[in-house]
Amino acid sequence: MGILYIVGTPIGNLEDLTPRAARILGQVDLVAAEDTRVTRGLLSHLGVRARLTSYHRHNWQRKIPTLLEALAKGDVALVTDAGMPGISDPGSELVAQAAAQGFDVDVAPGPSSVTTALAVSGLDADSFIFLGFLPRRAKQRRDRLGLVKDAPDTLVIFESPHRFRQSMEALLAVLGDREAAVCRELTKLHQEIFRGTLSQALEHFGEPRGEFVLVVAGAAGLDDPSQRAHSEQTQDDASATLAELKKEGVPARDAVATVSDALGLSRNALYRLWLQLP
Repeated sequence: MGILYIVGTPIGNLEDLTPRAARILGQVDLVAAEDTRVTRGLLSHLGVRARLTSYHRHNWQRKIPTLLEALAKGDVALVTDAGMPGISDPGSELVAQAAAQGFDVDVAPGPSSVTTALAVSGLDADSFIFLGFLPRRAKQRRDRLGLVKDAPDTLVIFESPHRFRQSMEALLAVLGDREAAVCRELTKLHQEIFRGTLSQALEHFGEPRGEFVLVVAGAAGLDDPSQRAHSEQTQDDASATLAELKKEGVPARDAVATVSDALGLSRNALYRLWLQLP
């Protein structure tokens, strides 16, 4: 009986592949890959020739029996395009069924965008909740965030460029304007780490490109009466100042810039206040 190896692969920089992972990929009888084209490139970089088969969210149910048959004859490695299998993909299904059939399952740990983003975020990483990709539909997205809005834990979320703005707007609407770190293209050539509030991040990434990991501060301290009072007072001051400037005929752009500089609030948040003025 073969061994199922769960192999972590680089999330961007090929130098992050461990020697053990490289050795395993070079010795197994079959590699089950999320995208065989991506994995073929990795194997070519290693100078490894291996049998490849696809295993992803669209075919996992019909591929599991085939992979279990392959395990009966030899070792199989499971990889994703980037990071650890089983994280936001159907790898866990194969692990569960292989273990249930009596096959040994081993792991060659590797890079993870979750822990990489947490480490570089500067936010509390003692306790966190990983939400993966948020639901596509707006109501389901808000409902999902509503379940964790009062949790003190830091939140970690994956997002693609074409859904980045919708998710950020949902985070703002449900959680409020919290501190966050937006990690784009981690470990790749164009890596970017933005630290600030959610509204500042939304303003910064006007044309989102690349893959994102969002790290958002938890609700710890948000129920502190003094902090809540300070936040509410700042919002009241901002609204009052904007109202005065509007009466004086100051254009929205100039008024928002003035109040942003004075109170340290994001321009996006102030524009929303401006639109609510009578």
